[in-house]
Amino acid sequence: MKNLLSAFILTFIGFGAYAQPEISLTQYATGFSKPIDIKNCGDNRLFIVEQRGEIYIIKRINNVDSILPTPFIDISNLVNQTGNERGLLGLAFHPDYKDNGYFYVNYTRSSDGATRISRFSVSQADSNLADAGSELNLITVSQPYTNHNAGDLAFGPDGYLYFGLGDGGSADDPQNRSQNGQTLLGKMIRIDVDNGNPYSVPSGNPFVGNGAVLDEIWAIGVRNPWKISFDRCTGDLWIGDVGQDDWEEIDFEPAGDPGGHNYGWRCYEANHTFNTSGCGPQGDYTFPVAEYANPSIGCSVTGGYVYRGWKYGKLFGHYLFADYCSGRIWSTTPDGQGSWNTQEILNFNNFELASFGEDQHGELYMAGQGNGRIYKLEEDSCYPVAYIKNMDTVIPSGSSVTLEAIYGPGLTYQWQLDGQDIQGATAPDYAAGTAGDYTVVVTNASQCEATSNTVNVDVSIGYEELVLGSVNVYPNPAEDIVNVSFENVSNTEVRLSLYNTMGQVVIASQQQVGSGKNVLPINIAELPPGFYTLDIEVGNGRLSKKVVVR
Repeated sequence: MKNLLSAFILTFIGFGAYAQPEISLTQYATGFSKPIDIKNCGDNRLFIVEQRGEIYIIKRINNVDSILPTPFIDISNLVNQTGNERGLLGLAFHPDYKDNGYFYVNYTRSSDGATRISRFSVSQADSNLADAGSELNLITVSQPYTNHNAGDLAFGPDGYLYFGLGDGGSADDPQNRSQNGQTLLGKMIRIDVDNGNPYSVPSGNPFVGNGAVLDEIWAIGVRNPWKISFDRCTGDLWIGDVGQDDWEEIDFEPAGDPGGHNYGWRCYEANHTFNTSGCGPQGDYTFPVAEYANPSIGCSVTGGYVYRGWKYGKLFGHYLFADYCSGRIWSTTPDGQGSWNTQEILNFNNFELASFGEDQHGELYMAGQGNGRIYKLEEDSCYPVAYIKNMDTVIPSGSSVTLEAIYGPGLTYQWQLDGQDIQGATAPDYAAGTAGDYTVVVTNASQCEATSNTVNVDVSIGYEELVLGSVNVYPNPAEDIVNVSFENVSNTEVRLSLYNTMGQVVIASQQQVGSGKNVLPINIAELPPGFYTLDIEVGNGRLSKKVVVR
C-alpha cells in the first residue's frame, strides 16, 4: 500500500575545508515497487516511475500531498523486467506538455529486451491518466546483454531530447561498442522530436556529415550513463556514468557546448587507464569533473541535479550525486580556479538510492529502490535563496528592465538600489529604470533573510538611446540567421558581439548603417545550440539581448 509519511528525518553533516550545506533526507512517501525515476511536468505533481512498468502521481490536493491510487500509465505488458537493469527506466515530459500532452519513456521490450524510446499522450478526458495505447516508437536498439541499459531522458534548453545508452552490457565492453561510431550503444544521443517522422537529427549535431559516426550521436565513450540532468538556471549538462570495477564518474558539459566529446570508455575508466589498445592520445578524451573509488567507497553512481530550489540558500548552485550501494551523497561546485570542489555531505543508509528528482520549484527528491520510499532532500539551515537571474545590462534612458529573483511561495522580497531599500519594491521582480547596483533581500517564514547577487543596470544617453530603444532581434530562437533591426538611425557605426555562456566572443562584427530602417543579419548556422548574449553598441550606448540558438 502506498502512503505519504510524516517527517522522519535522517541527518548527517559533512565537514571539510570548504563550507558545505548540511542536508537531510525526509521520508516523504512509501509503498512503491522499485521506484527508479522522479519527474515533474511543470505543475504541482510528482511522477514516480516504477521499474515494473507503472507510473504513479503524487499530487497536492487542498494543501495535502496525496498518492493517486490509479497509475498515470501502466505499460507493464510491454516491459521486460527480467534482471536488475531492465524495465521501465526513464521518463521525460515535452517542454510544451501543457499544450500537446506528450511524454517520452525509455523501456526494455518484453519480447527481447531491446531498448525502446517511445512517445505517449495524456488522456484528453483526465490529466491524471495517460493513453497506454498511444505509443509512437521513435528508436529501438537491440541489446546484446541484459545489463547496462542506462535509461534516463531529458529535454535540453535547446528543446531537443537527450538520452544515454549503455555499452551493451557484459563486462569490459567486450566488443568495444562505446568507441564504435556505427552503433548507438555507449553514446549520448540528441534528437529533434518536433520534426521528422518519427524524429529528425538536429543539423548542429557534432557528427552530422561524418560517415564514421551516426548522426544522432551527441557524445561517445560512455559505459552506462545512469541519470542525466540540465541545470535549470544555466543549461549545463551533467552525466553520471557507472564505472566497471574501480571508478565511478561525473561528466559535465557547459551550456552551449558543441558536443562531440569522447568520455573515454573503454580506453579510460574515469581518469584512469583501462584498456588502451587501439586508443588515441590522451588529448582525444574528455575526463570527468568528479570521481570516486569502487568498491571502497561505493559501487554505482547515481547522477543528480544542481539545486535551484527556493528554500535552501547554502545548497543553491551545488550539483548533488549519490552512490546506489553505500548511500553516500556528494556535492560538487566550481572552485573558481578551473577545477571542482567535491565533498561528501551525507552518508545515508543503503536503501539503493536509484534516482534524484526535481519538482516544479526545483526542490529535490530521491528514490530508495530497495525500500520503495521517496525522500525529500532538505538543508539544515534557515538561510533562504536570494538570487537575481538577470545579468548586468544597459538600457535606453526613460525605459526599464525587469529584474527577476528566484521565486518561492511564502518568501518576501525587498529590492535595493545601491544598498538602499526601494520603497514599495516588494514583488519577486522589479522594473529597474535607474542606473546603479541592484540587490534583493529575501526573507522566509522563519524570518531568516539573505541578500542576493548584485546586478548592475546602466542607462545610455543621447542619440544612442533612440537607436537602441528601436532594436529588434528576430527570430529568437533561431537556427541559421538572427536579424538585428534598427528603426531610428542615421549614418552611424554599429558593433555587434555575440558571447557564449563562458563569456567568450563567438561572433563579432562592425558595420556602418545608413538612414531609415536597417537590418543586420548574423550567421549563426555554425554555432552549437544553446543560450548566447548579444551585445549591441552604438556610440557610447550598449544593449544586451539574450539569443537562443536551436
